[in-house]
Amino acid sequence: MVEVLTETERETDTTAKTELAPRWKVILHNDDVTTFQFVTELLLTLFNKPREDAVNLTYEVHYSGQAVVEVTSQERAELYVGQVKSVARPRGYPLTASTEPA
Repeated sequence: MVEVLTETERETDTTAKTELAPRWKVILHNDDVTTFQFVTELLLTLFNKPREDAVNLTYEVHYSGQAVVEVTSQERAELYVGQVKSVARPRGYPLTASTEPA
């Protein structure tokens, strides 16, 4: 026996939407020990910032106490926080980073 579907039964649900993963901010925090040069180099190498952006962000960290240096996925943001610590600590710098929803 062949089942015949009505027009309504043949329609598919087109209301489902694909959502992007929430974005997270990576924030660098100022301290009294970490050098301006180290923060700039970190932004150049770890975050792949152009030199002018790296310098401007370093000034923002210094004068404002913190700066958002990246907006990315939560997983990547948390990885950046760990990388900042693992690069700074062996050099004797207490530089810290944190994450928060964008």
